[in-house]
Amino acid sequence: MNLLDGIRVLDFGRFIAGPYCAALLGDHGADVIRIERVEGGEDRCVPHVADSGEGGLYLQMNRNKRCLTLDLASDEGRRIVRELVQDADVVVANLPPATLEKLGLDWPTVSALNPRVVLTVATAYGPVGPYSHQSGFDSVGQAMSGAMFMSGLPDAPVRTVVNYVDISTAQALAMGTLAALWAREHTGHGQKVEGSLLRTSLIHTNSLLIEQAVRAPNRVPQGNRGYLAAPGDLFRCHDGWLVVQSVGQAMFERWCDMVQREDLKADPRLATDELRGENSADVSAVMAHWCASHSREEALAALARAKIPAGPVYSPQEALDDPHIAAAQLLPSQTFSGMAQPYPLAPHPVEHSGIAAGFRHSAPTLGEHTDEILAELGYNAATVADLRRRGVV
Repeated sequence: MNLLDGIRVLDFGRFIAGPYCAALLGDHGADVIRIERVEGGEDRCVPHVADSGEGGLYLQMNRNKRCLTLDLASDEGRRIVRELVQDADVVVANLPPATLEKLGLDWPTVSALNPRVVLTVATAYGPVGPYSHQSGFDSVGQAMSGAMFMSGLPDAPVRTVVNYVDISTAQALAMGTLAALWAREHTGHGQKVEGSLLRTSLIHTNSLLIEQAVRAPNRVPQGNRGYLAAPGDLFRCHDGWLVVQSVGQAMFERWCDMVQREDLKADPRLATDELRGENSADVSAVMAHWCASHSREEALAALARAKIPAGPVYSPQEALDDPHIAAAQLLPSQTFSGMAQPYPLAPHPVEHSGIAAGFRHSAPTLGEHTDEILAELGYNAATVADLRRRGVV
């Protein structure tokens, strides 16, 4: 049995924060209906991988969903939305407040239609403040939280190419939605669950911001080199790169033994993690020299024996080829009707011993379930055909 059997979710989201939240609920068995423009959403083809036009992002974010195409600008399209909301348990939308209100998906409207519904909303900046009506993507959160500055080089910030702000916002929203559904079991009423990219991004950098507010060290970026301990950096072996992260006195001393620099244990500049962080350039230089005379496999084996966290820096293809990722089934192959070959899909982020959560079916093709969903609302075939002829669906 799935945790959310019998729960219906309407997904008005695009790209990541809203769609991935809904996908996580779908992993737990919720009936998730993606409501999409008749001509297809702009997030359907990013990055293009299928002959039919679907992209890798779309396949990841929209598994375990059905798709209903709908012209939300038409009166009939909005009437169908109201009918869907009246029978829904959750409505997910990552849209600006003005757009939500225009579509009739704002909290006053939705809760009046269905007092038991949970409205889950993701925005760029949240509901309050001078930026609240502006739109934004993952990179804005990276930039405004300080993460982009601190991850960069001394002469230029660096954006992380993966959308971690979007993903973590979606995960937090899914958790909040589950909490709201649980509360509904006790109160009988739904509620609004709201998150924002900026709110999430500030969680990631909060410890840095606490330090700055209290001690004002005015840290500057130093590339891949850590500033709280050492060694903590990327290092090049003669056949590839690896990352090392050492924290604590015991780990540092094991590292000294590994690189045959026992003298560093008595160096007063390296007596604590904080001091090692301040002098991390010198520690990195020692490690870089050691790595240069080893293969990546040799270096990683030595680090493992010394119980120092380390890992290879993979290209995307190397990640696909990794034996541990394969053995742990962290990228199982799935199929899609518009692709000649299977694709690797990361599973639900956690496992449960007592309930199922996972892949049931691939992302839907455009409008794949329109007739089916409208029939569930009571529309007959002739009416659906007329709606399709007039471009409503």
